[in-house]
Amino acid sequence: MINDEICELREKLNRSIEAGEDYDIIYNLSVQLDELIAKFYREKELLKKK
Repeated sequence: MINDEICELREKLNRSIEAGEDYDIIYNLSVQLDELIAKFYREKELLKKK
């Protein structure tokens, strides 16, 4: 489920930040997380309309 994917990616992003990984890696993870969150809300809106 998308909620699980969001949680896993959020944890991965947090670990990357804590580990001081390269900015590009952190930025990429952040963008991926934003896209998943946007997808979650789009799907939620579609379900509301049905």
